[in-house]
Amino acid sequence: MSLHSIFGEEEQSLYKVKTHAKGPIGALPLTAQMLEDSPSGDLFGLTQNVGMGWEPKDLLGKQVLILGTKGGIRDYDGSPIALGYHTGHWEVDLLMIEAAKEIRERNGVPFAGFVSDPCDGRSQGTLGMFDSFPFRNDAAIVYRRLIRSLPTRRAVIGVATCDKGLPAMMIALAGMHDLPTVIVPGGVTLPPTVGEDAGKIQTIGARFANKEISLKEAAELGCVACATPGGGCQFLGTAATAQVVAEALGLAITHSALAPSGQPIWAEMARQSARAVLEMEKSKTTTKDIITDKAIENAMVVHAAFGGSTNLLLHIPAIAHAAKCKIPTVEDWVRINKKTPRLVSVLPNGPDNHPTVRVFLAGGVPEVMLHLRKLGLLHEDVLTVTGNTLGENLYWWEHSERRAQIRKRLIDADGIHPDEVIMNPIKARERGLTSTVTFPTGNIAPEGSVIKSTSIDPSRVGEDGVYRHTGVAKIFTSEKSAIKAIKTGGIVAGDIMVVMGGGPSGTGMEETYQLTSALKYLPFGKYVSLITDARFSGVSTGACIGHVGPEALGGGPIGKLRDGDVIEIIVDCYELTGSVNFVGTKDARVSIEEATKILTIREPHPDLKPHQDLPDDTRLWAALQAVSGGTWRGSVYDTDRIIEVLEAGMKAMEKEKEQV
Repeated sequence: MSLHSIFGEEEQSLYKVKTHAKGPIGALPLTAQMLEDSPSGDLFGLTQNVGMGWEPKDLLGKQVLILGTKGGIRDYDGSPIALGYHTGHWEVDLLMIEAAKEIRERNGVPFAGFVSDPCDGRSQGTLGMFDSFPFRNDAAIVYRRLIRSLPTRRAVIGVATCDKGLPAMMIALAGMHDLPTVIVPGGVTLPPTVGEDAGKIQTIGARFANKEISLKEAAELGCVACATPGGGCQFLGTAATAQVVAEALGLAITHSALAPSGQPIWAEMARQSARAVLEMEKSKTTTKDIITDKAIENAMVVHAAFGGSTNLLLHIPAIAHAAKCKIPTVEDWVRINKKTPRLVSVLPNGPDNHPTVRVFLAGGVPEVMLHLRKLGLLHEDVLTVTGNTLGENLYWWEHSERRAQIRKRLIDADGIHPDEVIMNPIKARERGLTSTVTFPTGNIAPEGSVIKSTSIDPSRVGEDGVYRHTGVAKIFTSEKSAIKAIKTGGIVAGDIMVVMGGGPSGTGMEETYQLTSALKYLPFGKYVSLITDARFSGVSTGACIGHVGPEALGGGPIGKLRDGDVIEIIVDCYELTGSVNFVGTKDARVSIEEATKILTIREPHPDLKPHQDLPDDTRLWAALQAVSGGTWRGSVYDTDRIIEVLEAGMKAMEKEKEQV
């Protein structure tokens, strides 16, 4: 490298540097009272606004902050100049533009800020996954700081789409108790006309290694999977589930979740949301009026009815914590899932793997809520960002032209009747749809665990609705070694895979879709069970038990298992009860009571340790969330609790110094 290679032959025009400029034309609309009473920051803000090109005469409109997860740089024609991390944030700026235009037309003053987000799909199996879950807390903090750093804002619109960006945005806005806020879900991408969805396509490596597909097939299928450039993935993973939850909370307008990115109905949603937040400001409706204990419960009910991602068990409690609402417990999740039928046939749960755009066309969240209302499962009196109660929104939806036309479009476009995608409870039961999640406990998971029981392969569930698997454990202390075993024949039908050390302290509670997706799409995979203290992608299916607590590095019994141990798994998909127990070794079976005693005195696995590349940022996150109640409280930062523990630690250290 040389200076010449960097600077080259520069154009002479570069050197004609201006040293002053005339400045904007006009005068600030100041009054004597403003000059006498306003903070200097408010006044200087007006100067900066005209400096950016805003007309002085329009300065005094209501200021609305639009926050987005925009990533990448698109040219004016939409072509990429610099890529984003994922399609989910690639077109978010278009929604922000539509919202800003609407605010301007109504004499408001829009501001915009961006905090981009990572892609769990892109970081699967890489060190990038160690930053995925902790990013959510970081982003929520930055969003809140950005909101507070614009003191003159009167309302906030959050535009977000995917796995961490949207939960972070909801957590941030939930903490803005005295401001009007609205979420604009960023929408979904379309599936290819011919090809595979973005969930299945993530298994081309494992399928090729097992000679299930050719190199040519892998290359061609991988090319077409993201059929349109914007929006979250086509399946009901964490991204799509988070959009559904935003609407179910009442924080997004009716029928906004899962809109197809880039299309007119998607853009119109942003304008409608802008109108909603301005009306909220006018009527003095704020976030604390929207996110209440009842709204949180509605979101949990809708999550269950959709068969949503287990990652929302981490995000909904965090939203409740930010909103100062009651934080859901495992008992709350069990209660709600027991009484709420799953009604949606969608990727990845089935029985028919409809993409998310079909769920939108079948009526989306409000259509599901019509069925839930008849069952008496919703709090219809909660207020929403439309300015109406949920009950009033549903009455409008049921009789709306929008509902009639959008459902008809699904029939015309794909030949699919809407009632085949969103079913009534009787039809759903006839099709074999079971409730969403079960929380197995046992001597491996004394604090509990999670399995999306509705997504266990039906052929592996008995006629009584119970999944049973007793098998010999194969132990892995890293996801890398586990996926290698799958690719190289180290895993066979009947195995129980145990992946330990994937909790917050080991990897930042990594997502292990690389494993679950491979098991789903390999012929022997449905005969394999997986147990881990890590978490799963929202698109994961199968007999996969995650969130095992305590985590291995927190002294959990899962960290004491060995190759050759025998494990018994029982999951009742109807009653939503389950157990996961060590019951001895293949040479010496014992009772559960005796096995529990054995685990108690066993040493941790000799290879168990935090990943050597775990970032310090993530280590700090893991410690703070553990002090705050851990994953079952949403991995939040409980400031009072953290300060209490720090102060106690400092006092203890001072006492030790005095004794030396």
